Amino acid sequence: MSKTRRKQDALDYHAHGRPGKIEVIPTKPTASQGDLTLAYSPGVAEPCLKIAENVDDVYKYTAKGNLVAVISNGTAVLGLGNIGPEASKPVMEGKGLLFKIFADIDVFDLELDVTSVDDFVNTVKALEPTFGGVNLEDIKAPECFEIERRLKAEMKIPVMHDDQHGTAIISSAALINACELQDKKIGNVKIVISGAGAAAISCTRLYVALGAKKDNIVMLDRTGVIRADRENLEGTKAEFATKRDLHTLEDAVNHADVFIGLSSADVLTAAALKTMTKNPIVFAMANPNPEIAYDLAIKTREDIIMATGRSDYPNQVNNVLGFPYIFRGALDVRATAINEEMKLAAVKAIADLAKENVPEAINVAYNAKNLKYGKEYIIPKPMDIRLITTVSPAVAKAAMDSGVARHPITNWEKYKDELKKRLGMDDALMRGIAAKAVSAPKRVVFAEADNYKILKAAQIVKDDCIAIPLLLGNKKAINKIIAENELDLEGVVILDPLEEELMLENYAQNLYKKRQRRGISLYEARKAMRDRNYFGASMVEFGDADALISGLTKNYASTVKPALQIIGTEEGVNRVAGMYLMLTKKGPIFFADTTINVNPSTDELVDITILVNESVKRFNIKPRIALLSYSNFGSNEGKIPFKIREAVRVLHEKHPKIKVDGEMQANFALNHCLLNDNFPFSKLKSAPANTLVFPTLEAGNIAYKLLQELGGAEAVGPILLGMNKSVHVLQLGSSVREIVNMVTIAVVDAQAKESNKV
Repeated sequence: MSKTRRKQDALDYHAHGRPGKIEVIPTKPTASQGDLTLAYSPGVAEPCLKIAENVDDVYKYTAKGNLVAVISNGTAVLGLGNIGPEASKPVMEGKGLLFKIFADIDVFDLELDVTSVDDFVNTVKALEPTFGGVNLEDIKAPECFEIERRLKAEMKIPVMHDDQHGTAIISSAALINACELQDKKIGNVKIVISGAGAAAISCTRLYVALGAKKDNIVMLDRTGVIRADRENLEGTKAEFATKRDLHTLEDAVNHADVFIGLSSADVLTAAALKTMTKNPIVFAMANPNPEIAYDLAIKTREDIIMATGRSDYPNQVNNVLGFPYIFRGALDVRATAINEEMKLAAVKAIADLAKENVPEAINVAYNAKNLKYGKEYIIPKPMDIRLITTVSPAVAKAAMDSGVARHPITNWEKYKDELKKRLGMDDALMRGIAAKAVSAPKRVVFAEADNYKILKAAQIVKDDCIAIPLLLGNKKAINKIIAENELDLEGVVILDPLEEELMLENYAQNLYKKRQRRGISLYEARKAMRDRNYFGASMVEFGDADALISGLTKNYASTVKPALQIIGTEEGVNRVAGMYLMLTKKGPIFFADTTINVNPSTDELVDITILVNESVKRFNIKPRIALLSYSNFGSNEGKIPFKIREAVRVLHEKHPKIKVDGEMQANFALNHCLLNDNFPFSKLKSAPANTLVFPTLEAGNIAYKLLQELGGAEAVGPILLGMNKSVHVLQLGSSVREIVNMVTIAVVDAQAKESNKV
């Protein structure tokens, strides 16, 4: 795809629908006039008076305690430089988004049209009553140092310039563990810092706080080694000027133990790397291209520990490991500052977490069999859900121990439980699934490739390395759509079944062999193979593809039928079923059956429950299954309550390991307190159900569509359960995002089926 088109995609992402990436959502009811009188006049006067009497009550009655300001003047934006406050706003919104999804912290982004230190400081100070904390962002050096210093001294809420301290904290954790693994002492190692900006200065200061010796540190900027005899040496650089007779990067790295790159691509050569000491440590953190390419560094030195800022290599130094959780801990104890003790506590917590046994969910997300502490795993992965319950409590405790906490925590286990409840697993779940797909992309055949949405989705999964797309259809028509929309699908295989005579004949012979006693002649098999759903299913069956995606423009039955005839069901599976993954604000909920079985019998409900139980476990979620009805445990009679009741009886008797109960109404299934109060004998009384089995397809289909449209839930599916190979049928008219989600599911499903057969 052309650069112009890629730029347009980025612009469309930010502009389509509601402009921007964030919005403000009410947290209290507003449906009635009574609600509004409490929210504003006259009811709002009561909390105002309470706060006037005791200013700390602002944390009790307003959002201040969970509200962070992300503030910039746009003078040093990403790699874009001084582009101004308005142009920095998309980045600040993005930072706000990360705060929310990783730590449930609300953000107002503020872009200030000021450049002087005094004006910036005075403006931010005036905002102190509004916010619980301030995250400074993208402010050029050296002004950023003075701005942060003054704000920390003059404000009584946490202030942190993440450009400085984020990289410092994460790389410090990595350095601690790398030194340990390489059998080096931080107090003895010789460190070379390539770069002298805000991040480099802050990193170096934190390394010194951890025990590194200033005399062992050499820092370089664009002109070479920062030497004490340099003319016009400004303050922050002078702090780490050396008196040693070194001038170039090659001079500095000779016999050095550690190289820290915060500069630009390819400044460290293989020849220079060879001159470092035994067991070198190299953190090449320039983005997108590091100071030395990862593959080159590993090839050059087998004894190296290497980290970069990139997600496609081991040991990514990513600020998101730190700032959301540091602010979370600081806010939760109402800290007056983020001090050195809190930063060091974060460093230690992150470093220690890497040494713990990695949960299977993280292994699965990164398609790793056994991630463990070692050269390629010196810091946790960004999607490690344990970070919030590890780093935030450590920061909060350090705030208390250092005397800056105004609201100490007394029950740490309760606090950790609250942290877990803060984050729904919806986006986290899909991010984990996507990470697993990327770790081992599979060949996905798109049966309806003569459609813009399919081709756009194919481009996305190709660009994101989720899947290797294979396109079925008329080549001329497909290429025309690609050209008209400037899509980048260069190198993607396009197959027209009508032109693939040998494949078509082999596939037809296979279908004939399978269905010759079911009314299909060889002539009819050959004719069927001209249908792309038959051809695509055969590609998967023959191993010419790993997964099939279809159904965007055809009804469900016409897409499923070819797959059932050609691929069939998994061994021991009596029937297939359809399931939706509903991403809700309260976490993921699985709905079945929503697409296949119209009015399942008792036996069919048992089979569906077994299928959905196994499928949900593949998402690393322990299924808690409720079989739904309009009746609660015999409160009403009828055909539906009876068949549900019988299905549950069979499941309890023959499959006691499955956590399932019913028959029950939906509100009781999702409200375990209500269930426990009224039916304390239920097997689901301790926590809400996360998997719902409906009595009819009609009920399930209506329920998921209502939740999608009225409840704001995102539907991922339908996920086809019970097939022998990965086949998934799109919802008619799916959006590009929904297609991408289904491809991601299909890839992970193909990985699982391949693993089960090894």
